[in-house]
Formats: sequence, structure tokens, C-alpha cells
Amino acid sequence: MNAADVWLPIPPDEIAGLPEGPHYRFWDGGEEFPADPADCVFYVVPYMKPAEVGVRPMPLMRSLRVVQTLSAGTDHVEPGLRHLPAGVRLCNARGVHEASTAELTLALILASLRGIPDFVRAQDKGEWRGGFRPALADKNVLIVGYGSIGAAIEDRLVPFELARVARVARSARTTERGPVHPLTELSALLPEADVVVLSTPLTETTRHLVDAGFLARMKDGALLVNVARGGVVDTEALLTELESGRITAALDVTDPEPLPSEHPLWRAPGVLISPHVGGPTSAFRPRAERLLVHQLRRHLNQEEPGNVVLVTGAGDL
Repeated sequence: MNAADVWLPIPPDEIAGLPEGPHYRFWDGGEEFPADPADCVFYVVPYMKPAEVGVRPMPLMRSLRVVQTLSAGTDHVEPGLRHLPAGVRLCNARGVHEASTAELTLALILASLRGIPDFVRAQDKGEWRGGFRPALADKNVLIVGYGSIGAAIEDRLVPFELARVARVARSARTTERGPVHPLTELSALLPEADVVVLSTPLTETTRHLVDAGFLARMKDGALLVNVARGGVVDTEALLTELESGRITAALDVTDPEPLPSEHPLWRAPGVLISPHVGGPTSAFRPRAERLLVHQLRRHLNQEEPGNVVLVTGAGDL
């Protein structure tokens, strides 16, 4: 193979254990490419950059064999896949974000239930405001999207003395913690849940999964937590429910995103918004670097990479 460039969004001299052989090129989304994209065989997409940045070199990458994201989702790069030759593996960052995203999910649930935003506002005014708030203990939690992140969320919920955790994924299966229900059973599970956590990928099936009908089936006083993608939720339908005061929400992702300063979601009652910070923590770099070393070793050994989401030209697009 003549072309042997690997594009990394982390300086290669900062990644311990990179295998020898390829020409490592550092590119984190800057205007100038680090080398000819046509020579790139393994492309690691810049992290936390706009979608148009990540896909920009892809039409020129004629030798590409692997596209590796550093995010759990891959929807932001999928529009660029149509420009690639057949047989390119698209891989996600399974194993990188579980801990950080699960931590934030738990923080959002507890902050919302216990009224932490109200305490912060009162502190700013020097006001002592007590009151009775719901606990997480004895609640029913429904996790929609039970992959590795969903499982990590449940792991952290276990000590909180929940009444029940229900799990939903695309298809039914059994885990050590209990059954995973298929998406077709979601409607029947919603009315029982006190907290609904969204951790599903954004696909054509899940886009606006949380629509007016979904929200109407949630019980009065329930909390919706979205750590998935903003597009999983119909924002207008959510606004209607929030403004009625019937449910509350904690959102790490929104649609649109970034949320414009004048958007009514900022000021809707009962909503806590964090600016898509589920992944970028101190836990990110060591896990991302381990993943890249593992994937590159497999690539150089001509082994199938891990975390393959789809293969171009295989009917996936």
C-alpha cells in the first residue's frame, strides 16, 4: 500500500504507544490540510467540531479505509460517506464516553429532582429557600437506548434504591441486569416511568422519536433527560409540555444546537440545560488515546477494526 497517512486530531507525539509505520498527520479541523487527503488511509475525525468541518476532506480521501470518530454518535460524518470508495469502515468511539456521559446523566437527574438550579438562583440573591423535593429513591427509571452508555447509566443508578429500571433498545435481548425491551414496547412502558433517559443514537428511526404522542404518554410530573442527540426530541412538542408544567426536562443536547440565545427553550419552566458536555471531561483523552492505539494496531495488522457502525457500499447508506 503506497498511501499510508493517518490523520489524527491529537498531536501524535502526545499519544503513547502509537504503532510505527504510518505517516501521522495532525489535523484538528484547521483551514489548511496537513497533507494531501488522497494519501490518507485512516481518518480520525476532529472532536467537537461542526459537522461541516469533519466531512470537508472526505470527498478527497480516495485511499481511505477507516473513518474513526471520537464521539459515540456518527450522524455528523455520515453525509460525507457517499463520497468515499466502497469498503470503508466507519467506527464510533464506544468505550470512550460511557463514564463521562453516565456521570452527567446522574448529575442532571439529581439536580433536576432536588432543585439545584433553584438553589443556585437563590444563592445569587442571598436568599434561603427551603422546600420539599422529590428523591431519586423509589422512582421508576426508563432508559431509551440501552447500548454501552445506557448500561453505564444503569450501573451508576444502582446504588440509589430505585423501584425499577426498564430498558429499551432497537431489539429485545437479555442482560445480566434484566430484559431489554424492543422499541415496539416503548409506548406501554412510558406511563410507568418517573424518569425517562434518552441515550439512543440519532437515526432515521429515532429522529423525533420523542414527539407529542411520546410526551403525552409520560406521567404527570415525570422528568425527561436527553444525553443522546437533540434531534431525538421534537423541540416544539417538548416546549408545549414544559410550558404546561406537566413534565420537566434536563437536556445536554438540543435541537437546534448551539441553542440560540433568544430561543424559548432557555426560558421554559422546569428545564435544566447543559451545553453538550457529556463527553468532554478529563476522562476523554486517556480513553480516546487507548482506542486510537488499539484501532491502529488492528488496521496495521490487517484485522477488522472494532466498533464498526457501517461499511460503505454494503447497503448501509
